[in-house]
Amino acid sequence: MPSPKHLVIIGAGPGGYVAAIRAAQLGAKVTVVENQALGGVCLNTGCIPSKALLSVIELGEKLKKSDDLGLHLPGPASFQAAQMVARKNRVVSGLVKGIATLFKGNGVTHIDGVGRLVNASTVQVTNPDGTETTIQGDAVILATGSSWPNLPMFPVDGTSIMTSKEALDIPQVPEHLLIVGGGVEGCEFASLYSGLGCRVSVVEMMRHLLPLEDMDVSLFMEREFKKRKIQMYLGTKVEQVDTATKPMKVRLEIGEILETDAILVSVGRGFYTKGIGLEDVGIQLGTRGEIHVNDRMETSVPGVYAIGDVVGKSMLAHVASAQGKVAVDNILGHDHTIDYDVIPAGIFTLPEIGRVGKTQQQLEELGIQPKVGMFRYAGLGKAQAVGDTVGFMKILAHPETDQVLGAHLVGAHATDLIHEAALAMQVKATVQQLAGMVHAHPTYAEALMEAAEDVQGLAIHQASRR
Repeated sequence: MPSPKHLVIIGAGPGGYVAAIRAAQLGAKVTVVENQALGGVCLNTGCIPSKALLSVIELGEKLKKSDDLGLHLPGPASFQAAQMVARKNRVVSGLVKGIATLFKGNGVTHIDGVGRLVNASTVQVTNPDGTETTIQGDAVILATGSSWPNLPMFPVDGTSIMTSKEALDIPQVPEHLLIVGGGVEGCEFASLYSGLGCRVSVVEMMRHLLPLEDMDVSLFMEREFKKRKIQMYLGTKVEQVDTATKPMKVRLEIGEILETDAILVSVGRGFYTKGIGLEDVGIQLGTRGEIHVNDRMETSVPGVYAIGDVVGKSMLAHVASAQGKVAVDNILGHDHTIDYDVIPAGIFTLPEIGRVGKTQQQLEELGIQPKVGMFRYAGLGKAQAVGDTVGFMKILAHPETDQVLGAHLVGAHATDLIHEAALAMQVKATVQQLAGMVHAHPTYAEALMEAAEDVQGLAIHQASRR
């Protein structure tokens, strides 16, 4: 009987650790090289810690409505940043230990060190004590992830100028925080810090917040940010930062000068491709510096695969995990690809955003005039009963086939609800089929049914468009 294939994985983020466990489940021998905490950026300094903190802000928002709901509190709630961070750290620590337990249970070997490719099947590891270990495998998966921005204009010191990593530890709540970048990360931190009572300003070089989202979503969130008294400077960028003054002075392209106590740099991430032997092995990079892979996640060098942020396809944790499974399947002889057209995503602003598929603007650019269905949370019995009436659901359908082409949700539990629309797209369902599925009452999910019905102008709990 042939010996099992040996997979060597560099990186133990949401791509690397999932790939490792799946490979072990399928009978492979697996070695993971990682010198940082298991779980990568997402678990340690990204998705999970930010949601742990935002959950407290969300609870605080609900408590503000307590009198209207009939819940009388002895006094106003106050946030204790140190306790929030301590709880966040406990959540992260528990999940990191959970990955280590999964590794042990599945027979995955974890080597603490920095890995570098020697050839298509050999990885050299620099151990913490400076010694080196050579690992020979049958295939290698690169899951090195991405790095924080490093811009000369913004010398990060962790206190006055921060990346998301430092901002998650809330070193202090500044009186005024300037966030450079109005994308997903920037808007999530705007929700977090404004919730803590900080005066927040956001500078975004594009004309709208969340420029990659559906325009209805972007405009809605701009209105919500105004309600939260978040100042937005859109269609401009930072030209100069004077860190010598306290508060710092920031000059914008439009000529306005802002004074701020702290700056959060949230303008994208770089690909972690340096120092891992790519040049020595001859692995090709894409035009943005990402590792080029085919639809099987294989690089230009046979036997070497790459997954996660470093391939630049869709820099989301769940995409990295899915790519890890695809890479493992192909290494072990099972043909598998990934469909990037049906990738749900969640944005944990206040309120939440969920999306899947194309935006209305993207479809129109492709020459498709989609049929549109909309339904607002205010029309839901559940939303009225609970007191969360802010938001809407939007469904886009093909003008001829009625097939669901996209869905965009804003409101309570949007990041969970989006998966029903994603499943509809996965099985190529029509809006009629989505609308025809009986939805329990009273639930938020009824809004998806009503939005699908609205494509035909048949939503029950919405004023007729005729």
